[in-house]
Amino acid sequence: MGEGLEAGKHHCALKVLSLPETGGLWGAGAMVGGLVPSGLQTWLSTSYCPHSDSCRLFYPEDPIKIVRGQGQYLYDEQGAEYLDCVNNVAHVGHCHPLVVQAAHEQNQVLNTNSRYLHDNIVDYAQRLSETLPEKLCVFYFLNSGSEANDLALRLARQYTGHWDVVVLDHAYHGHLSSLIDISPYKFRDLDGQKEWVHVAPLPDTYRGLYREDHPNPAGAYASEVERVVNSVQEKGRKIAAFFAESLPSVGGQIIPPAGFFQEVAEHIHRAGGVFVADEIQVGFGRVGQHFWAFQLQGEDFVPDIVTMGKSIGNGHPVACVATTQAVARAFEATGVEYFNTFGGSPVSCAVGLAVLDVLEKEQLQAHAASVGSFLMELLRQQKAKHPIIGDVRGTGLFIGVDLIKDEATRTPATDEANYVVSRMKENYILLSTDGPGRNVLKFKPPMCFSVDNARHVVAKMDAILTNMEEKVRSCETLRLQP
Repeated sequence: MGEGLEAGKHHCALKVLSLPETGGLWGAGAMVGGLVPSGLQTWLSTSYCPHSDSCRLFYPEDPIKIVRGQGQYLYDEQGAEYLDCVNNVAHVGHCHPLVVQAAHEQNQVLNTNSRYLHDNIVDYAQRLSETLPEKLCVFYFLNSGSEANDLALRLARQYTGHWDVVVLDHAYHGHLSSLIDISPYKFRDLDGQKEWVHVAPLPDTYRGLYREDHPNPAGAYASEVERVVNSVQEKGRKIAAFFAESLPSVGGQIIPPAGFFQEVAEHIHRAGGVFVADEIQVGFGRVGQHFWAFQLQGEDFVPDIVTMGKSIGNGHPVACVATTQAVARAFEATGVEYFNTFGGSPVSCAVGLAVLDVLEKEQLQAHAASVGSFLMELLRQQKAKHPIIGDVRGTGLFIGVDLIKDEATRTPATDEANYVVSRMKENYILLSTDGPGRNVLKFKPPMCFSVDNARHVVAKMDAILTNMEEKVRSCETLRLQP
């Protein structure tokens, strides 16, 4: 970390107190009347740890105990209100009353597995089918995005009779063993790349192989996928599937160039594989222009399998795989039934239906388009003012702000991004970072995020960046005049 950034560290430093009652540590900012709240004493005690160190907290140097949520806001145990800019799970807002009511009312009547006839699962499948291209007409219901992607992998392999998978660099598709294997974001820190996994470059037009000045970045990146496919076939191996997040999130809030998926699908289909669009982070109207992010590529693109999770249930564990009749029939031909104890339960489907109702009644897709465009414009104004902002990209309420140390090399400003996140938290705004360099500030708020929220967030960010330029000056872009 640069000397200047270290010097400015007092802005987000953690003042540590010894707690004789528990032997733990806590920051002075959490004290009320000189005492640390009893619940936090227990959590922070060295003698009691309720979870593994591999399960990490946000803001580990000064964690927050959140006890309530409503709309786009979270509240700690002292009643402090935080604006949530990153929770894309609470899609229509934390604890939306219509979603809560739907779960409660169905729970009072029946919650069992899907081996019995029930209207909810049929109604829900019908409602989802109305949002998708016609050929995606078979639905499997599950509990999590990881389960959905694992099933998609099984479907692809059964349908094609092939085994290998092509993925994009820095991708993350879930925490099951099968998905860690196809997630470069994870496997590079674990057992490494399996021989049946093949990685193509991330279609990043800001810091990738082919950038904004390339005449045809979609074609260039698709040719990289073709090269990977050809290499696989030369080794005598066969492609089962190409997996891609419709908008890569962990990769740094990436917007693939239009036409990329169409060309990739041609190469994959020619090799006998299927195209899996992972919509777990970005589906259900978040992108504003369309209900599904893969639709940004154009009306002529339809994936073979679509996976859904996170926002589908607004915090309730719901997930779904949508696919074609042909893929489903091949899966049925094994003679082995697919059963998920909780997937497609009456309560889960009631919740899913309620989320769709809220999206429609509150016109949240159009809202995401409008507020997202406003937020993007404010952030672009900040880019013109602050050289540390190298790029602002996004669509709807899926936006990334790429912080750089140097304009020529676009070196990720990792420490500076973490500093901004800490300072924003001090201002009761919850942000996070993504990207291989952990330098991209990500915006994926609940869909009820407002124009006033956008103004407030950008005003605070402006003040923090201005302060960094005046006092921190830890990298070249903080020392430049715009």
